[in-house]
Amino acid sequence: MFTGLVTAMGTVARVRRTARGLALTMSSPYRGLTVGESIAVDGVCLTVVRRRGGTFTVEIVAASLARTGLGDYRAGRRVNLERALRVGDRMGGHLVAGHVDGVGEVVARVPKGDSVELDIRLPPDVARVTVPRGSLAVDGISMTVASVPRRGVARVAVVPHTRRVTTLGRARPGARVHLEADMIGKLVAQLVAPHRARRRTER
Repeated sequence: MFTGLVTAMGTVARVRRTARGLALTMSSPYRGLTVGESIAVDGVCLTVVRRRGGTFTVEIVAASLARTGLGDYRAGRRVNLERALRVGDRMGGHLVAGHVDGVGEVVARVPKGDSVELDIRLPPDVARVTVPRGSLAVDGISMTVASVPRRGVARVAVVPHTRRVTTLGRARPGARVHLEADMIGKLVAQLVAPHRARRRTER
């Protein structure tokens, strides 16, 4: 479990194809990482399988490659990192599972003083449960949806601090981003879906 508050940025040092999928080795400022530990990389919950010096390695299986953009990562790419939440930690951001629901695309970037507003096109499953002033994890960053300017698009405001300490400050139109919809919204949608289906069949 994570909060969407990025605690470091890392850099992809090596990309290697494996029999199971892909192995990414990343440099990071973290100390004390252990093999088997969960870590969010651009919002994707992965497991540390190797640690050496200032680097760690994670493996991505085919199912994760199909749902994320990790297969396009190359050496030199900057990534957002967050270690798993510990019991007793402060709960900033919002509850983030690290289970990406889909990949979105930045379609507009508008400077607003020191901040930047990004319009992000959402996959249908994410758009269905995204509401103004709700939560949305974008590349592992807890964001508040400022508005839904049109169907299937969410607008988020990237404040100066977030621009400095995450990769989102560099996002430009055309950039693909990992999206995780609000956990509560997904649960509510799942609960009401059978009732909506029953009402349609009774008409």
